[in-house]
Amino acid sequence: MIHVKDVTKAYGDVQALRGVSFDVAAGEIVGLLGPNGAGKTTLIKILTGYLHPDEGETSIDGLDVLTHTREAQAHIGYLPENAPLYPELSVQAYLRMMADLRAIPPAEQTARISEAVRATALVDYLTRPIGALSKGLRQRVGLAQAILHQPKLLILDEPTVGLDPTQIVEIRHLIRRLSQRSTILFSSHILSEVEALCDRVIIIMNGQIRADARLSELGATNNAILVLQRPVNGIAEALRGLKNVRKVEPLDSDGQRLRYRVHGADGADLCPALFEAARQMDWPLRELRPDARTLETVFNELATRNT
Repeated sequence: MIHVKDVTKAYGDVQALRGVSFDVAAGEIVGLLGPNGAGKTTLIKILTGYLHPDEGETSIDGLDVLTHTREAQAHIGYLPENAPLYPELSVQAYLRMMADLRAIPPAEQTARISEAVRATALVDYLTRPIGALSKGLRQRVGLAQAILHQPKLLILDEPTVGLDPTQIVEIRHLIRRLSQRSTILFSSHILSEVEALCDRVIIIMNGQIRADARLSELGATNNAILVLQRPVNGIAEALRGLKNVRKVEPLDSDGQRLRYRVHGADGADLCPALFEAARQMDWPLRELRPDARTLETVFNELATRNT
């Protein structure tokens, strides 16, 4: 659905994108994650045809964005960070205008608008001026215009920014429903939103891709967490003597030494061996689990490495 190869873009002396390449398959929900100024919005503007790259190629559903801009844009539903709304118009009038701009045939417009307002739960607000709506409802109106033409690809740039927790949950559920029909590229700098919505994440920093993986793969490690009911003398030495154990890291700072991170060799699954050792040595085992990194941990590691 999305093909990006060696895309570069500079604003004067500022290099916004540096050889960015990735592909997104149909049906995926992909998070485009990065700090402010990382190049996310520049990349989105290039994908949607609003900005030309200095070098590289982009295509949407097989259509080159540079040479077939209008055709590619017809496949895209786009919600920028600041939705293009007209506060003096009612929700219905605005969506009717957007249907005209999208060249939806008049005979189909009523059905398309009805479908969009049902999907975004705007049925009760059709006659209200957009300027009188809450920010959460205005975001829904922006999403309604983005899905009006039933696009194959939805590009959402910070769709939950500035919303309260209740509104964020509502928009999150809505995006999940929309993903049943459209591929979604979801840009954000809010880690929890990406974790909640996306199956795969692309992390961009200083205009370069630093990670591109499924969330489950990104957080996987070869380490295990071992938690005891009470301290055990010599446990660190015993753990170091086990096969595939590279390092034993105490995690408690109060001197009790109840929690350990056991680092494993590449490809090792330490938990079975640790459980067998605990059984044989009668350790007071409280918890044993794989040590999965959070997206926040991965992001901070990359940010530290990037500075």
